[in-house]
Parts: sequence; C-alpha cells; structure tokens
Amino acid sequence: MTTPPSVTPDPAPLSRLSINQETVKQWSLPELAEGCRKEGIGAVGLWRAPVREYGVERTARLLRDAGLAVTSLCRGGFFTDTDPAARARALDDNRAAVDEAAALGTDTLVLVSGGLPPGSKDLAGARERVADALAVLGPYAEERGVRLAVEPLHPMFAADRCVVSTLGQALDLAERFPARQVGVVVDTYHLWWDDQAPAQIARAGAGGRLHAFQLADWITPLPAGVLLGRGQLGDGSVDFRAFRALVEAAGHHGPIEVEIFNEALWERDGGEVLRETAERFRTYA
Repeated sequence: MTTPPSVTPDPAPLSRLSINQETVKQWSLPELAEGCRKEGIGAVGLWRAPVREYGVERTARLLRDAGLAVTSLCRGGFFTDTDPAARARALDDNRAAVDEAAALGTDTLVLVSGGLPPGSKDLAGARERVADALAVLGPYAEERGVRLAVEPLHPMFAADRCVVSTLGQALDLAERFPARQVGVVVDTYHLWWDDQAPAQIARAGAGGRLHAFQLADWITPLPAGVLLGRGQLGDGSVDFRAFRALVEAAGHHGPIEVEIFNEALWERDGGEVLRETAERFRTYA
C-alpha cells in the first residue's frame, strides 16, 4: 500500500506520539512516567495487568502528576467461549476493564475479540458472540465515558486470539451499535497487507469510528509463537506515512500510539529504546 505523492504528509510531530507500555515492558510505571517526561513525550497507552499490579488509582495519580495523558487501555475482549458461565465471567471482567479505563482518564478500551473455542471451526458463530457481548457492554461503557475499540488482528491469530481479522469485519460488528459506544482500532502491524484497508479506513472515519491508531512494523522471520514479532519502526515492510495519510484523511488527527511486542527491545535499556522509538517516529511516522 502506497500513498500518492500529492498526499504524502510531513513527518508527524513528537506531540502526537503515545508510547504504549508494552514497547518498554522492562520499565515499571514510575520509570515509564519519568522516561516520557525526560523525552518530552506527553501520552502513554496502558495495559491492565501492570496497572492492576501497581494499583489503578495509584497509576492515575502518577500519570496525572507527570502530565501524561492516557490514550488507551488494553485489553478487554475474549468473548467467544461457548460456555455461558465463561461468557458471563468475560462480561464481568470487561465491565471491570471499562471502570479501569474511566478511572485512568482514557476514553478508549481496546478489545481483542478472542479466538475459536477448543474444537470449534465456527468463525461466524464466534463473531456473533462478540456482537452479543458488545450489545451488553456498549451502553455500560457509554455511561462511563468510554468507547469500545474493536481491534482486528492479522489472520494468523484467528484461531487462538482474534476471530476478527480485517478492518471490514471489525466495522461490520461496530456498525451494529452507536459510534459513541463502539469503534475500531487501526494497527499497522495487523492491516499493512490488506488492499481493502484504505477503503475501510475511510469507512471508519465517515462513521466516526476510528478510535485508535497504532504503529508497529512487520519483520521476518517471525519468531516462534509469532506474538512477539512486532518490529521497531523502520525495520520492516510497513509504509507508515501512507497509513497516516489515510487516517488523517479519515479525520483522525489525534494520538499515534507505538505498540511493539519484541523481546529484543525488552532486553535493552528502556531509556535507549524510548529515545530510539521517538527518533524512528520522527523519521518514519
């Protein structure tokens, strides 16, 4: 996917960069807050497990005192189990995730829908169970000022992690509900390969459903397990400027979150990784 020269944007300003917590997973929350302060980065994306470990209210105070905005909380979801009791537990956990997002001051809860239940081959049925959960959670989230953002994951994750594989599928689900309740995430790592992505990004923008924009590069060979194969910006195949032109044309001019799961980055000094990420953002985003 390429951007016509007439719409190639200038480099993104650092003021739009949000560092997802997983990009510097080796850091504690206080280290993340201090590192962003030093580098002049004003926003972060958070993950529930480390936030819960540190304490939700304590995290909110820490980031507020550091002047950091929270652009998203990840993750809710995993709605596809066929067992009614398991689905009820998932709904309870997602209500808690909404409450956590509200307490942290973010209006965006990222949802990973869940994979196929063991032994199942019914993708359509699994996606309907996602819709059922959104119908319950959408009004709950809206009451608390939180939007649910359905994230499509690359098809290699469809079996075990996310039955929503394309932005079109995510929008087909989201559009059953008001945009103030349910939208989508555009993540370059998951969508860079899809020639329908430009049209679907425009569709998301037209409907007011483009709730989050995330960057990571596609590098090969993929590691065992594939989940930790996201690359540093500029190391792989993704045309980030092309994606940014598309999301801006669709009306998104807000934060751009860099979310990289990569063990090699986690083994390095966190400050070095943060500085490199900011420089790559200036160069490629």
